[in-house]
Amino acid sequence: MNRSDAEDRSLAWEEIRREHLIHDQWIDFRRSAYRYPDGRVFEPFYTYSKKDYSVVVARTEEGKYLCVRQFRQGLREVTTEFPAGGIEHGEGERPGPAEALAAAKRELREETGYASDRWTHLLTVPSHATLSDNYAHLFLAEDCRPVSGQQLDETEVLKVIQLSGEEIESLIASGGFQQAVHILAWLLYLRIRRSQSREE
Repeated sequence: MNRSDAEDRSLAWEEIRREHLIHDQWIDFRRSAYRYPDGRVFEPFYTYSKKDYSVVVARTEEGKYLCVRQFRQGLREVTTEFPAGGIEHGEGERPGPAEALAAAKRELREETGYASDRWTHLLTVPSHATLSDNYAHLFLAEDCRPVSGQQLDETEVLKVIQLSGEEIESLIASGGFQQAVHILAWLLYLRIRRSQSREE
């Protein structure tokens, strides 16, 4: 065992009791009791499981970025964000890279009617490590082109808009682009653009 493993064990909490408060196709919401490394017990601690999801920074052939406007229940506001959606996979299974990419392509087409042949995986990152065990899979889609109309799910009511990079930057700075993981995807994309510019 290396030093890092030993340190991790000295910091880890032990879950000693778990109750599933809600467990359906949308969420597994749990109440747990944990034992700290020093032996103290803390409860209740609430965590949840949801589907992994894909987020797409989608750049059109004209150099605009595809975004969607939709109501978000947590904020109780209409937000501006990138196309995104859940990844279908088996109970208790973690979706692989191919499933995440397939979901990204599907969500881009369903939400915006656009498609792309140029995809780059930006990052896979925990969505909310404190409370949830799901992951966000972030992608860049370039040279997006219209191929169909929207094909929205029954729970989706959204409007597609096209923004310039400057408009997205302004929205982020003013608090008008509210999804933190989507902002991360944008920043990763900008890092790629800067790297490409230095190589040219």
